[in-house]
Amino acid sequence: MALEARDIEKLIREAFPNAQIEVQGDDGQHFSAEVIDESFRGQNRVQQQRAVYAALKGKMDGAQGELHALALTTKAPE
Repeated sequence: MALEARDIEKLIREAFPNAQIEVQGDDGQHFSAEVIDESFRGQNRVQQQRAVYAALKGKMDGAQGELHALALTTKAPE
């Protein structure tokens, strides 16, 4: 089953309900996402991105993952 940008946004939104989230991509496998959330304040980029990947609930895991590539930008609000 191919994912759509709105599916990815929904998964991220469940973990980060107050975040600014923008997901782009339309081929069902390659996407980019920007997630801006206050919970990222004080975390390094790796910690932020791990939190977002955890929100995707295994959609990127190995050969079985539905999502092939996600270019991810994360940060705390300015």
